[in-house]
Order: sequence, then structure tokens, then C-alpha cells
Amino acid sequence: MRIPALPLTWLYAPGDHPEVVAKALVSGADVVLIDLEDAVAPHRKKYARAATAELLSDPPPVPVHVRVNALSGPLAEADLRTLAPLPGLSGLRLPKVTSPADVVRVAEHSAPSEGGAIPLYALLETALGVEHAFTIAAAHPAVRGIGLGEADLRADLGVREDAGLDWARARIVVAARAAGLAPPTQSIYPDIRDLEGLAASCAHGRTLGFLGRAAIHPRQLPVIEHAYLPTPAEVETAELIVKAAATEPGAQALPDGRFVDAAVVAGARRTLALSRRK
Repeated sequence: MRIPALPLTWLYAPGDHPEVVAKALVSGADVVLIDLEDAVAPHRKKYARAATAELLSDPPPVPVHVRVNALSGPLAEADLRTLAPLPGLSGLRLPKVTSPADVVRVAEHSAPSEGGAIPLYALLETALGVEHAFTIAAAHPAVRGIGLGEADLRADLGVREDAGLDWARARIVVAARAAGLAPPTQSIYPDIRDLEGLAASCAHGRTLGFLGRAAIHPRQLPVIEHAYLPTPAEVETAELIVKAAATEPGAQALPDGRFVDAAVVAGARRTLALSRRK
């Protein structure tokens, strides 16, 4: 299975359409997200779970995460009980998380028999969830990431303009970093035809500290990847910084006058790792 050290593209596919999931698996996405929640009509939920279980009975060609149904509803328990033991499952995405207790409960009840909990990714979709961002991110070792569910959060807050979500976006970036997690991925961009808007939105997300993005259509994948990969100029600068640090350890100035310290060097190394991710 190809598992990039730094995944950038995460493609959603509805669990009740196995043919769409099959296409997603060969789309080039770093991770496929099978959705059992919002993308599946109520009368199709049971079928979606069974189809997903059949797929995950063997390891698929790329990592597959599953977004289960809302933890407060009647379906999540069956989703977790059915899917957590399967060898093809790489992670669980938990919708509408509002407290650390939500993820702790899932972690303690979804550990495979051979030990170790399934990696968990908490989606914060309400004001309460955002307020608890750090405690959720640090709630359990199984938590590997947090992210926003922006459509629900927008409705919860009554936000009309996109900029109204920037505070919440910055909040989860800081919370993830404080908890020692990877940078969050951006929420989906809903207009699959507006690739220019997607590119601009990704560029903005990158300035806020996000890394990569979830997509709802394969045509969005190359736009997201291009937006988040470092430019040749950024790679060149990072190489210069790392080389300078190796020559003279400690704080110093580059030939162009820019100051370099340990934090700058660490950032340069992250840039180089991202440029070599595949």
C-alpha cells in the first residue's frame, strides 16, 4: 500500500455506492474517505455499512478512512463494531465531536483484539466542539488529527461570509500543534466546477497553517496538491537554510541577511520533506 508520509489529498466517496468508491481508490488521492454519514440517505445506511465492510475485509491499494455516523445517534455503535476490526481500515473520522469524552469512548471501544486503537480524526462542527479543540486533540493517543466540518459549523454560528470562519480555522491549527498533532486538513470546497476558487481557498488555507485538503470530486485533487506542494523557490530557500545550518550550527544570518535559528531550520526541513513526499 502506498502511504505518503505527508498526505495532501483526501477524497470522499459515499459508502452506499461501491462503484464510486472503486473509482476513488484509483483516483490518485493519498487517502480515500468512505462516508457513511451525510452522503448516505437514511434508508441506505445499513447497506453502506455492509458494502464498506466487504471492501475493508482486505487491505485496499491506498489508505481508507471511514466517516461513521454521528456519535450521538443510534447508528455509530454498529458502524464502529462492524468496521474497527477489519484489516483494510486505516482510520476513523468522527463527526460532530463536542468533547474529549466522545473520542475517549470510541478509542476504548474500537481497539482491535491484537491491541492498539484505530487512528481517530475528530471533526469539530459546532461552536462547542471548537471551544474544546485542544482538549479533544489531546484526549487520547489514538487521536491523530482534528478538523472542521465547515458546513455544519457555518450553520451553527450563523456565518454568512467565508472569512467569518477564519478564527475557528486558526483555532484548530493552534490546537493541533499544541497537542503535537499534524497540521489539520482543510474542509471540502463544495463547488466542484470552480477550480480557480478552490485554488484561491487552498492558498488561503495554507497561510493559516493547514496542510492538504479533503475533496469531493477527483478533479479537485491536482488543484489541492499543487496548492500545498512547496514551490521551486521555497525548496531552493529551504535547501540553503538546511545547508547553512549544517555548516554552522546555531543562530546565524544567511548571505541575504535573513536570520536563521532552530525554528527556521525545522520549517525548512518540513518543506524539503514535503517536496519529497512521494
